[in-house]
Amino acid sequence: MPKKTSLARISITIPADLLKVADRLARQLDRSRSWVLGEAVRRMAQGSPPAGVREPLVNPYAEQAEELEAVRVRRLKADLAATPAERLRDAEEILQMARVVRPARNRAQVIAFDSYEDYYRWKTIHRAGA
Repeated sequence: MPKKTSLARISITIPADLLKVADRLARQLDRSRSWVLGEAVRRMAQGSPPAGVREPLVNPYAEQAEELEAVRVRRLKADLAATPAERLRDAEEILQMARVVRPARNRAQVIAFDSYEDYYRWKTIHRAGA
């Protein structure tokens, strides 16, 4: 009996044109899209990139790595030198800027309770906090 392969579900983001290529290959080979992408990874791991891949396999930021590291260290030292109150103020400013860039979305929320007492306790706390 052949050994069963363990599978894992992932989510990836790739350019739309690459997805079209993967779908076309899957149809041509009568395989799933997952198989096509998995095979591409297998071939990359063996040192032979799949046909049609033209992306550089080197880090485009390698030349700036030392400079980026120096910037990170300076930022870390500046952050550590700040008082807790200053760090909190900075964090609140960043949060406000983030809300401007990406406003909060209205989301539906479903909450389940084991008993009415649990619901009542949650509602009391929720009203007090609001």
